[in-house]
Amino acid sequence: MKNNETNLFSKRHSLAHVLLMAVSSKYPTALPTIGPVTENGFYYDIDFGTTKIGPDDLATLEKEMHAILAQKLDFVVETVSTEKAKDLFAKNPFKIEIIDSIKKENTNASITLYHTGKDFFDLCEGPHVANTKDIAAHSFKLTSVAGAYWRGDEKNPMLTRIYGIAFDTQEELDAYILQQEEAKKRDHRLLGKQLKLFTFSELVGPGLPLWTPKGTFLRKKVDDYVQELRATYNYQGVTIPHITKKDLYVKSGHWEKYAEDLFKIETREGHTYCMKPMNCPHHAQIYASELRSYKELPVRYSETTMVYRDEQSGELSGLSRVLSITQDDAHVFCRESQLEAEIEGIWDLITTFYSTFGFNNLTPRFSRRDSDPKFKGADEFWTKAEGAIKNLIEKKAKDNWADGEGEAAFYGPKVDFMAKDSIGRTWQVGTIQVDFVQPSNFGLECVNEEGKREPIVMIHCAISGSLERFFSVYIEHVAGNFPLWMSPTQIALLPISDKHHEYAATVAKKLRDAGLRVDLDSSKEGLGKKIRAVREMKMPYWAVIGDAEVTNDTVTLEHRTEGKVGEMKVEELLARLTDEVQAKK
Repeated sequence: MKNNETNLFSKRHSLAHVLLMAVSSKYPTALPTIGPVTENGFYYDIDFGTTKIGPDDLATLEKEMHAILAQKLDFVVETVSTEKAKDLFAKNPFKIEIIDSIKKENTNASITLYHTGKDFFDLCEGPHVANTKDIAAHSFKLTSVAGAYWRGDEKNPMLTRIYGIAFDTQEELDAYILQQEEAKKRDHRLLGKQLKLFTFSELVGPGLPLWTPKGTFLRKKVDDYVQELRATYNYQGVTIPHITKKDLYVKSGHWEKYAEDLFKIETREGHTYCMKPMNCPHHAQIYASELRSYKELPVRYSETTMVYRDEQSGELSGLSRVLSITQDDAHVFCRESQLEAEIEGIWDLITTFYSTFGFNNLTPRFSRRDSDPKFKGADEFWTKAEGAIKNLIEKKAKDNWADGEGEAAFYGPKVDFMAKDSIGRTWQVGTIQVDFVQPSNFGLECVNEEGKREPIVMIHCAISGSLERFFSVYIEHVAGNFPLWMSPTQIALLPISDKHHEYAATVAKKLRDAGLRVDLDSSKEGLGKKIRAVREMKMPYWAVIGDAEVTNDTVTLEHRTEGKVGEMKVEELLARLTDEVQAKK
């Protein structure tokens, strides 16, 4: 972690303690639990008993926090035994549970406390700032209150979680608040409803989006583009079922790690089947169905299909976290000597895809293993795979990459691609994963030049990640303003009155015959209302047709952001739209 990141982490962590000090001052009987740092701030989970805390109470707590900061109090660490720690927190069962868990992991463990001022202390590992004066007075804000189960388990007590955001300066805080306000306007859940792209049904269930004709068109458009790009790399399409025997995931190693995340089906004959949560073991079985020569490799399979994961209901959110996940999935089976070249080909495919959608300058994150025993496979394979990825990252990204030590998949290292959207938020948008564990588990091999069997390597890659999550990010990136080549409706024709309908229908036919997607508004509504409806649906273009246009064999074109383009011949309109579509602007 860089120094500025460490300093900001310390400030956010310290503010969690200051929040608790404010809570203790106003609500002396409240029982604190944990208060970690988040991506943009901090939170603290607290048991307030029968007292209800709501958004209106945040201003009072924030004012108290400012008063505490102004006292210029030191943060001082103290190391104590587990016995003393239990005495100090004897009235707080949550803290006792934490202390017991620390002792269970290490019977010789000591406990660290942080004191702030004379009377306040909390169970904590740190780090913290030296003094509350090190935190700028207007660099933080309490933002919201939510419910949270202790330890994330619904069988445990419900706590009150108070969230805050914090930055180094007030200017950074203000910029973040503005960004969040803009993000609310771009919320894909609201825009998805406004643009009639998808819906959810209580009868179907949460996390199971239903895509309308417009939304389905967009999904197909993105997937068609993925397949168009993959065709240049000779990927072959395959098809697999949506359920499988439990045995497949036991063999692959996924059952041991992800059994709780699987939807399970008990058959009438007593067998356990699963709704597939991933496609790689199935694709591996297709590869394993015949013995391959080294001359056939690399073998590249691709398939766009749904997988299913039993997420907790509280974690579901619009399209960004769902139960049914549509992956444009692909797996490459290759020799170790081909690994770097294959990763580079996928890398180029990913950067081409995302640049088309306005995500330029992707930052790769090298997700590699650490000493955690969860990582499977022989050291020599990890060394080779990580070496191939690092060589490529240094070649393609120079110094513009991040190190994700300990973030590898259990079966191998990976490259995660990070992108900034149009309002400055960072998203993970693509991943290339190397896997030598599943090929070993399934005995995937090829016959080499010497006629001997040789183990192979497997590479995982879904370009969009999932279509659901891709659209959750992309809709907000463009604020629902899809480019012309993607838009379900590319142009609306707006005749001013009934006498202009016949000519408008003739124009519509010419455009449709050329492959353009046209909406002809033949309603009785006035022109102003028609234009408002078009703007509401964020159509790229609309053309007004009145007396002058009928007489001159023209249309008057307008664009959703550029405004009035002007009067032009239909042939000129057709050429303009066709060129823009082909260029994927």
